[in-house]
Amino acid sequence: MAFVFYDTETTGTSTFFDQILEFAAIRTDEEFRELDRFHIRCRLLPHVIPSPRALRITQVAPATLIDSTLPSHYEMMTKIHEKLLSWSPANFVGFNSIQFDEDLMRQAFFQTLYPPYLTNTHGNVRSDVIRLAHATSIYAPDAIKVPLNARGRPVFKLYRLSQENGFHDHTAHEALSDVLATLYLARLIRDRAPDVWQAMARATTKKSVTGYVRRDPIFTLSESHFGHIYSWIVTLCGQNPERDIQLAVFDLFFDPNDYLSLTVDELVRVLSDNQKPIRSLAANKQPIIMPERAAPSGTKALDIAPTERRRRMELIRANPDFQVRVGQALARRFEGETQPPYVEQRIYEGFPASGDEALMAKFHRVPWAERIEIASRIEDQRISELAHRLIYFERPDLLPATMAADLRAWVPKRVLAEGDNVPWMTVSKALRDAEALLQDARGSDAKLLGEVKEFLAELGDSFTAR
Repeated sequence: MAFVFYDTETTGTSTFFDQILEFAAIRTDEEFRELDRFHIRCRLLPHVIPSPRALRITQVAPATLIDSTLPSHYEMMTKIHEKLLSWSPANFVGFNSIQFDEDLMRQAFFQTLYPPYLTNTHGNVRSDVIRLAHATSIYAPDAIKVPLNARGRPVFKLYRLSQENGFHDHTAHEALSDVLATLYLARLIRDRAPDVWQAMARATTKKSVTGYVRRDPIFTLSESHFGHIYSWIVTLCGQNPERDIQLAVFDLFFDPNDYLSLTVDELVRVLSDNQKPIRSLAANKQPIIMPERAAPSGTKALDIAPTERRRRMELIRANPDFQVRVGQALARRFEGETQPPYVEQRIYEGFPASGDEALMAKFHRVPWAERIEIASRIEDQRISELAHRLIYFERPDLLPATMAADLRAWVPKRVLAEGDNVPWMTVSKALRDAEALLQDARGSDAKLLGEVKEFLAELGDSFTAR
């Protein structure tokens, strides 16, 4: 299978409300020989306010955000969709992509009426080099060098990690440069830690992960939390009946006799317990799962005799009712939460009906004048709202006068919202951030942040004047 290494640069860190500004990707064969590359930027969406912190990191000048020679966000996502579909099937690889870039990509496709799950459908799978680096640091520690911060903690930042391991032609937070650094690290890990590479390759699909944890009654799970990497010796103890990607595992350091008789409500509380005798495992996020014998020193369950760990595992496996209740507890953890008020937050509320999917596909094929009628026929309220919003961004002159006026009023209401309770970046929040950053900024950073502050102030004035 071919590989597609990719990276995004964005307006901020909110995977629901920020946008992609730059996308780069390199397609390789199985030996990591480059076959093709793709790079594109776009303009700022009318309702998105960029984070000054993000612009300082990426060094994107405000003038670039409104450069009329660049494609719109919709035009960029259309080209990205076409390119990635033409490269499928492939293994899509990023750096911290499963936690960030993937969600940004899904949101961008969702908001532009494309199927959001391109990287794990059409025969595609996905991998994350930061997870490969985490796994390598545990299970093949001599294979790569992991830099440390001032407090002696490992640093898994792409720029630091690639530099430490010999990749010096890297300009951090430039999409194509980040892609090359990600490709470099992937090749390094594959060549120096082939066992880790193979183990992580087996964890790229939900099917292979669920198969592994059902087939191996005891295994090691490792995760990274706030700069620390932890490992546990666990056994499968449940599956969410409503979302089969969500599994539960029991830490064999604990005695299952203390938990087997608990009710579903009590198990919900256990899942939130700081001690975490029961942990959730996302089967579709390339978890770090290894054999029991590979558990690193310091894993708490190693203090339990192997015969006792096996007895505890068998006790859990012999109690299917307990496993059912754990699965129900997984499903109930967020029960009762109200429906999010904003369409961007409702991306995971289910797939559109087949009729709506057909209309969404047609939406992209017909002239803009015909898309208004298609948008009005879409039954899924989320998709209909996004379709009309998209038409307003691209061809506002085609919308009925009342609808155009409503959307014209919605944009300034969105970006000028007062208070810190709204979940997106507003003009006032961005201005405060820019001023705070400017206090300690020097040289080129100060110059850029000054331009950002001026840009935000002018943007705010333009919306206020409407």
